[in-house]
Amino acid sequence: MLQVDLNCDMGESFGRYKLSEQKDILTYVSSANIACGFHAGDPTVMRETVQLAIENDVKIGAHPGLPDLNGFGRREMAITAQQAYDIVVYQIGALNGFLASFNERMQHVKPHGALYNMAANDQELATAIAQAIYDISPRLVLYALSGSELAKAGEKMGLPTAHEVFADRTYQSDGTLTSRKENNALITDREQAVSQVIKMVTEGKVISTQKIAVPLKADTICIHGDGEHAVDFAAYITDSFQKHNIQIAAIQKGEGNK
Repeated sequence: MLQVDLNCDMGESFGRYKLSEQKDILTYVSSANIACGFHAGDPTVMRETVQLAIENDVKIGAHPGLPDLNGFGRREMAITAQQAYDIVVYQIGALNGFLASFNERMQHVKPHGALYNMAANDQELATAIAQAIYDISPRLVLYALSGSELAKAGEKMGLPTAHEVFADRTYQSDGTLTSRKENNALITDREQAVSQVIKMVTEGKVISTQKIAVPLKADTICIHGDGEHAVDFAAYITDSFQKHNIQIAAIQKGEGNK
């Protein structure tokens, strides 16, 4: 039976926050990427999200982003490799504080938004981010876009690295995600999204917007928790996996898709 991790970006709000949908999502996913305050999140939301993840036996990871609250971390910024290193260390430290208060350990780190996409193509930034994670703990799993410079940097650094694919995003022929500036960046039809994911997991490839089959690894799948029908989609993808004998399970360090 194939096995794949299902992760979700979480805690991406501020102040008074309705946690009901987060709680529902957590019944389906195996890993949660929790915002650390730079692109979204605040101390209260971080603590409550950590607590919910623990209660649902979901593995917890840091989701560090660019310091851009207004742009939700999705706008590129001109940062140096050293600055990338520093902001990643800072945000991992913030989430680690809450995890320590619950006597819980962090499993992984997944950069957010523009930082993630910049590091997917920029070897220097990718190396700086991987180094930041390694310096905190070489046992942390790096979640990176499948086949990207970030994934390569993590593997070269000796970090356990999970190649990530996306359920609701389209791909280009070079394996990168279609820019959110493009009209066809998002897949809104859930059947199309699940069909794409199942092909990635079972066949190791995705069909790009240019109709080219692109090879990739699918160790972990991202679903977005802020969509209008996020919980329904999480339930649908879980049910579809069961029908295709695909088991959802958290990443085991040093191991990917089985």
